[in-house]
Amino acid sequence: MATPISFLSDFGLQDEFVGVVKGVLYRISPGSVVIDITHQIPPGGVRAGALALSRAIQYLPPGVVLAVVDPGVGTTRRALAAATEFGLFVGPDNGLLSPAVAMVGGASAVHEITNPDVMIPGPGSTFDGRDVFAPAAGLLASGEAQLSDLGPEVDWSSLVPMLLPLPRVEPPVVLGEAWWVDVFGNVETNIGPEELTLVGLRPGDRVEVRIGASSHSGRWVQAYGDVADGELAIHVDSAGLMALAVGGTRADDELSLNAGMAVVFGSLSSTE
Repeated sequence: MATPISFLSDFGLQDEFVGVVKGVLYRISPGSVVIDITHQIPPGGVRAGALALSRAIQYLPPGVVLAVVDPGVGTTRRALAAATEFGLFVGPDNGLLSPAVAMVGGASAVHEITNPDVMIPGPGSTFDGRDVFAPAAGLLASGEAQLSDLGPEVDWSSLVPMLLPLPRVEPPVVLGEAWWVDVFGNVETNIGPEELTLVGLRPGDRVEVRIGASSHSGRWVQAYGDVADGELAIHVDSAGLMALAVGGTRADDELSLNAGMAVVFGSLSSTE
């Protein structure tokens, strides 16, 4: 029985790229269910892709993960396949896979995909998602190939890491970063509820949120419906991190906040 393939990319849905990759997967492993994690990662957004994959991985079925966010396509960056307790990961060596692989316990073996016999000969070198990664994922999912068939083993410690910033607790405030803006305009940060409790904040409290030179007052609530339209909500999101939402509208627009920007949380008195 072929195993499931979970597929993430920055290909978008306007062009044929996703359909072509899924066509290759079907031709090689027709028994595999392909799960589309997302294909709307910002173009070349390796960190955004890594974060999305790490948010999703615990809810995916064991099998093969195919992740392609690859601004270095056609260069000397390596193409990899990694074995973990969860299953197999296939993607570029640019940090994209690192957080999710770490979340499932790390890799027991990693191989570079170099064997031309497991690739599709392409007219150019700009679509490794089709020509390199999809064939490898399909062969692994179908059982027609093992990691060793793809190319030589490499040391996991030699792979490009994904360096993610950690929040800093500096009482009476917590300093962090906006990590992700979802389709609704809600903004996830890298700050967890435990960091807020370390500076004396609790659910139900008023919270001051500083973004650059601007300061905003909101409430730590449980659900979007706990605030009125236009009111700032600070809540624990589905990934267990503190996020910002604004009742009835987009928080990113209201707060002029994008992924990568600094965010400071504190009590009303501590941030004045």
